[in-house]
Amino acid sequence: MTWEELERLPEEIASQIELWDGRVVRLRRGPGEHQIFTGRLWAALERCARKDMSTDPKHCWRANFETNVFFGTNGKSDFMTPGFLVHRCLESPYQDVRAADAFVVGEVLSPSNTQSDMEAKRGRYASAGIPWYWEVSLASEVSAIATVRAYGLQAEPGQLPDGVHPLRTANYLLTGEWTPADTDGIEFDFPFPIHIPWTELEF
Repeated sequence: MTWEELERLPEEIASQIELWDGRVVRLRRGPGEHQIFTGRLWAALERCARKDMSTDPKHCWRANFETNVFFGTNGKSDFMTPGFLVHRCLESPYQDVRAADAFVVGEVLSPSNTQSDMEAKRGRYASAGIPWYWEVSLASEVSAIATVRAYGLQAEPGQLPDGVHPLRTANYLLTGEWTPADTDGIEFDFPFPIHIPWTELEF
């Protein structure tokens, strides 16, 4: 399917679709907790981004949520829709966000997400060269975040034996992990200083 064909679909159908190199991938909407925690992460990242911009005017960040990120330098038939993201400020209003504009993309995992689903998403974000990927796991018994993980992009594969080649040229490495047991909350310095107390992430 092309972007142009997608635009001709009713909005309630089109909004549930991603295009992976023109292949239709259904976006599953999770339970209410999924949307609430996506909003909590977005709001916290926006607060941190605004604080960084106020201290260093050279920086211009935008925190966003459920916004299409288009891969490649042109065309719109290859995109994903992360739950939350941080991208550079764009040159003009209503401009599309390209992967080259994005610094952080993140997903809140729902019970319907499978391990293979998430590995495929991580692989596509990494191949697009997005520097940071965040993944939020929800608790199974209560309405709460269980774990937040931050992954950094490794653009060069590590040392492998002769004749062994990686399936992907880029990959994410786990660089930070936090649970509610970390009383100081989430502390991370990239792409700008991030401090998120757990009270901001409560249901």
